[in-house]
Amino acid sequence: MSETPVALIILAAGQGSRMQSDLPKVLHRLAAVPLFAHALNTGRSLDPEAIVVVTGHGAEKVGKAVAKFEPEAKLALQSEQLGTGHAVAQALPLLDGFAGRVIVLFGDTPFITAETLAALAGHPAAFCVLGFEAADPGRYGRLVMGAEGLEKIVEFKDADEATRAITLCNSGVVAADAAVLREAIAQLGNDNASGEYYLTDIVGIARAAGHRTDVVIGNEAETLGINTRAELASAEAAFQARARAEALENGVTLSDPSSVWFALDTMIGRDAVIGQNVVFGAGVTIESEAEIMPFCHLEGCHVSSGATVGPFARLRPGAELGGDVHVGNFVEIKNSLLHEGVKVGHLTYLGDAEIGEATNIGAGTITSNYDGVSKHRTEIGPNVFIGSDTILVAPVKVGARAMTGSGSVITTDIPADALALGRARQVTKPGLATRLFEALRSQKVKD
Repeated sequence: MSETPVALIILAAGQGSRMQSDLPKVLHRLAAVPLFAHALNTGRSLDPEAIVVVTGHGAEKVGKAVAKFEPEAKLALQSEQLGTGHAVAQALPLLDGFAGRVIVLFGDTPFITAETLAALAGHPAAFCVLGFEAADPGRYGRLVMGAEGLEKIVEFKDADEATRAITLCNSGVVAADAAVLREAIAQLGNDNASGEYYLTDIVGIARAAGHRTDVVIGNEAETLGINTRAELASAEAAFQARARAEALENGVTLSDPSSVWFALDTMIGRDAVIGQNVVFGAGVTIESEAEIMPFCHLEGCHVSSGATVGPFARLRPGAELGGDVHVGNFVEIKNSLLHEGVKVGHLTYLGDAEIGEATNIGAGTITSNYDGVSKHRTEIGPNVFIGSDTILVAPVKVGARAMTGSGSVITTDIPADALALGRARQVTKPGLATRLFEALRSQKVKD
C-alpha cells in the first residue's frame, strides 16, 4: 500500500462494438465476474481513499453492477465518448478536495498486478505512464524517452515512421499527482487525427509546466485489453491457467487441473481436494482439508474444514457448511446453514434453512420455502432424523432429537424428541391388483 493517498478512476464508458453485443463491454464476464471487477479488485490493494467509475454506454446497467461490487464507488457519466482525457475530466469533479495520487485504470484491462500498481502509486514523477516492450507494437501508442524520463506519447495515427519503430508502448494506464492532473486536463485540446481529447497529451502539458514525467515498465501480458469475444476467451484461458497453477503451488490437490474453473475471488485452503469438472462461481471459500468431489457447481458459499461435497452437488449463494458436513450427489443448498456433522446424502433441496449439528437429512427431502410471494425459513435442531421424501412446508421448526416418517408432509412445528407422521393412512385391498390387471389386459385385447 502506498504511503501517499490514492484515488482510482476506472474508465468503463465504451460500447465495445467489436464484441458484437448489446451488453456494455465491461459487463462481459471473465472468471465469473464482470471485466471491470478485475481492475477494481487489483486497485483495492492500494487501499484507495476514493473510487470513481466513468460510465457511458449502458450507464444504468454498469452503475448497478459497480454498486454490487463496490457500494462506495462514485459514478461519473461520459455521455459522449470524446477520448480518455474527456473521460477523466468527467471524473475529476467527484474528487474535489482530494490531494494525492490519482491512478487511471481501464475497465477492460483485467491483468495489471498489484505490484505494478504499487510502483505507479509510489513513483516520484508528477505524471507516470505504464509502458511495456511489445513483441509486436502494432497500433499501440509509442513512448518517446529522453534523458529526463518520458518526453512524449505519440498515438499510432499521429506517428511518423521513426516513431513507429519504437517498441516501448503505452498501456494507457497512468498515475498522476491530483493537482497536476487537474491543471493539465483543463488545457487538453483535440487537435489530432481522431478529434479526441487524449489523456496522453498531459505529458507535454506537464513537462511544459516543469513537472517530471516518467514510465513504469510492466509485463506486456499485464496490459492485455479485451476488445473481441476471441480476446475474452483467450483472457479466460490465461486466467484459468494461472489460477490452477497458483492453487497447486499453494497445496491444493486438483485431480484434473484443466477441468476445474475458478472465479476471480475463489479461496481454497491447503490440503483441500478438488475433483474434476468442478466450477467455482464468485464468492466461494473452501477451507483446508475439505473435499469437493467431481461435477459440482459452487457460488457464494463457504465450506468448512473436513466437509465433503458431491459428486454432482450444487451450492448456491448463502450456503454455509460447518466442519465434517457431508453433502452428497444431486443435493442443492441455498441460503442455508448446516452445522457440524450434518449429513445430506442425496436428492435433496435445502433452501432458507438452518440444520443443527449431527442431523441426518434423508433422500428426497425438500424445504418448501417459497409460497409464490415470500421466502420462509425452516429450522431443524441437532441430532434430528428427517426421513426420506419428507417435505417441510416453511415456516416450520423441528426440535432436537425429533424424527419424521418417510414420505411425510410437515406443516406444523415438531417438538423435541417427537416423531411426526404427515401422510395418508395406507389402505390395502387383497387380490385387487390381480383383478385390476386382468381387466386392463382384457380391455386391451378388445381394443
